[in-house]
Amino acid sequence: MKYSEGIVKKAATDAYLNGDVKFEIIANKCALIVIDMQDEFGKPEWTSSWIPEATKQVPKIKKLIEVCRGKNIPVIYTAFKDTHLFKDRPKTGDLMPNRYPLLGNEPTWFRKGEIWHELKPNENEIVIFKPSYGAFYDTPLETILKNLEKDTIIICGTLTNYCCGTTARQGYERGFKVIFGSDITSTDDPKMQEPELKVLRKGFAKVMTLGDIINNL
Repeated sequence: MKYSEGIVKKAATDAYLNGDVKFEIIANKCALIVIDMQDEFGKPEWTSSWIPEATKQVPKIKKLIEVCRGKNIPVIYTAFKDTHLFKDRPKTGDLMPNRYPLLGNEPTWFRKGEIWHELKPNENEIVIFKPSYGAFYDTPLETILKNLEKDTIIICGTLTNYCCGTTARQGYERGFKVIFGSDITSTDDPKMQEPELKVLRKGFAKVMTLGDIINNL
């Protein structure tokens, strides 16, 4: 077969749009990871890091959490907070333009790691405080999942193209099956949602709507 430019471009486009990784979803092998649904991102007009789309998705994420609890699927939360005097962060983090220095930075932000009140963890649920975007980087998440004997992670939360997408990539690289919620993850710029989903769909995760996730659990 001759692999012409048109053939290879079409194959790539089809994979971005319609790719579907072939693995079976087994509920008792799954864990739900709720990424960074904390006050700093979800509380309207409170910080310059507010993600309006994340606030809108709280009811959908709450529904998925309730379904998972009902099926004894572990729910694991992540958040940012004041850990190790902020010395556990990537060294150039404060230099990144996503800190919005012109909008100010209140000293109380990202100190407590409070999960949005409507999604409050139960007493027996784990909250992991992470130092960077991905939930696996410099955290015990991989060990926790292995001790729970889970090989599949379901990702929801914010931001799609930062913490959620990075966690999906890290999970893939560690041998986990990754399910990524297309309508239960959010970005600070809605135009960035679909481009990230395309990349994940092609190379890292099974991208599914909330309804499809629930129907397959």
